[in-house]
Amino acid sequence: MQTVLPQRRAIAQPVRAYGIVAASASNVTTINLPYIARVMQIRVQPGQTVTRGTPLLVVRADPAAVLAAGQAKSAVTLAQGEFARTQSLFDKGLATQSQLAAARKSADDARQSLAAQNQSGVTSGNKIVTAPFDGVVLQLSVAQGDQVQAGAAILQLTGGTGNEMRANVTLGVEPSDAAQIHAGDTVTLHGLSATLATNAIDGRVVLVGASIDPQSQLVDVGANVPLEHSAFIPGTRVNADIATRNGVHWIVPRSAVLGVDKGAYVFQVDAQNKARRVAVSIQVENGDHYGVDGPLDPGQSLVVSGNYELKDGMAVRASEGAPR
Repeated sequence: MQTVLPQRRAIAQPVRAYGIVAASASNVTTINLPYIARVMQIRVQPGQTVTRGTPLLVVRADPAAVLAAGQAKSAVTLAQGEFARTQSLFDKGLATQSQLAAARKSADDARQSLAAQNQSGVTSGNKIVTAPFDGVVLQLSVAQGDQVQAGAAILQLTGGTGNEMRANVTLGVEPSDAAQIHAGDTVTLHGLSATLATNAIDGRVVLVGASIDPQSQLVDVGANVPLEHSAFIPGTRVNADIATRNGVHWIVPRSAVLGVDKGAYVFQVDAQNKARRVAVSIQVENGDHYGVDGPLDPGQSLVVSGNYELKDGMAVRASEGAPR
């Protein structure tokens, strides 16, 4: 049998992706409002780097929108009072089941209308609109004093913490793999052509799509890769390995792990040359190796070949000072 010493170090699980350099600006978010408002003050300018919560602009809702929000609150009060009155009459036999149901529906409708108004964020007076994430202001579509319609674009914000963090590579991954990928994960880019097949360049994930592209049936992932002075010009078709589930674990060959489906374990050879069964949990898969957690002893050899014949406590014959 063959053995190796276990090592504990960083390991990640790669996810394979395919895409194109500078295919789209899929990381751009348009900031708008669900109600009519007037822009009172603009606090940013194009190209400015912002962090989450940074004030972008100050707006004031249109009086009609504020009035509608107030009316929604009044409607709830009225509908709830009418429902309570009808319930009292019903309990006394002075109202029908149909009248009670109609009053209940009116109260429910009023509450739903108020919830919609609250979700829109309509308030009287000035309101500060803030950045929903770290990014860069790409474009302002309004000027101070403008009145903007509900849903109209106010500004565009791209993810990242500077120009260097804009997505310049669009990749597609299988939907089942998308949940493992997070902003900041390492991306290793390779060219698909024969001339670029041996080229590799590292970057970072800056955004992960939340839906499936109807054409490719994949989830879009935006990555930033330093492509200056490289052969990866815009339009280059690429594949990439995205390092997910990064962590520090015991690195063991796949052949060393038994019982993967029913409770993984390995065998180590102790100082008395006896096989010791150690339960492990598989955290990461990477090529021919697993990243596992468990009470492994770094000074005891790990059996990687012939281990399927071992039992816990079985003597292992040593040859030339090394377990075999």
